[in-house]
Amino acid sequence: MGWLLLAPAVAVLSACQGLGTTTASTPATSGAEASAPAPANASAASPAGVAAADSLVVEPSGGYASLYQAIAAATTSIDLVMYELSDPQAEELLAQASGRRVNVRVILDQAYAKSENESAYTYLAGHGVAVHWSSTHVDITHQKTLVVDGREALIMTGNLTPQYYSTTRDFIVVDTDARDVAAIGQTFDADFDDASAVPSAADDLVWSPGSEAALAGIISGASSELLVENEEMADPVIVSALEGAARRGVNVEVCMTYSSSWSSEFSELSQAGVHIRTYSPDASLYIHAKAILADPDRGSEKLFVGSENFSDTSLLHNRELGIMVGTPAIVTQMEAVLSQDFEGGTPTA
Repeated sequence: MGWLLLAPAVAVLSACQGLGTTTASTPATSGAEASAPAPANASAASPAGVAAADSLVVEPSGGYASLYQAIAAATTSIDLVMYELSDPQAEELLAQASGRRVNVRVILDQAYAKSENESAYTYLAGHGVAVHWSSTHVDITHQKTLVVDGREALIMTGNLTPQYYSTTRDFIVVDTDARDVAAIGQTFDADFDDASAVPSAADDLVWSPGSEAALAGIISGASSELLVENEEMADPVIVSALEGAARRGVNVEVCMTYSSSWSSEFSELSQAGVHIRTYSPDASLYIHAKAILADPDRGSEKLFVGSENFSDTSLLHNRELGIMVGTPAIVTQMEAVLSQDFEGGTPTA
């Protein structure tokens, strides 16, 4: 762990697109198949907060150069929260940042992924990085964020695990909304110190514990169309909301990687009129992303992207973070990706 990868990193960074623009990535197919805080877990995005701030990277085609570039460009501080970290290039860049006196802090999950994170923890600690195990005030720290210089936050659906980079559908939203970034920083400080926290939603954020109502609200508020991707389908409130949307005439399209763990939920959803398409677990595209897009073509669209799985553990007990995105170009891009993924899947009863 922590290989000497500076030269490859520089090569990657030279080809990287700037973070201030939307990254238009062509989706892969499988061939088969601050100011006063806002109420926590608010689901409505503030147009003033996001209209010109957000950009999107689509994985696997977009790659992780934007993340490497953000770490390499940091001048004062880096705060990373990661469920699983086993990316030697990211670790090397974090160590290099610490070596140039950037204040680098890292939180790694210990509740479920400690064994996977121990190598990274040891390497980072040995290279001057302030690395801590996750807060004991939440069940699992499944959040995946990088905050650089207190001015931009990369909010991710995927882990920093290179063995999955080439096959996994994930998203990175780059958010420069100052209230959002400050709120992420405040929760990071509490979790880093293993203190209790009541996260602020700021302008656009959706936090767990406690995100179930916000996500169900997006689904329940849809009037014409819902495009959904997730890795799990176990939370009864979300399942009920999807069924309710289909029964009132909303076109609900759910795309996932198939697991028999959700067979009863798939059956219930299908009976309610939800359209489900899945990919085989061994397909060349694995659906790991967590995204909900409601009414993309009606001018009142709502887009959620985050780390939250559709399980009660994820929504009610874990530390998770997602974001409501209102940038029209990102909504259009996301609609294309989700629609193409759905079309590439196999209908599932």
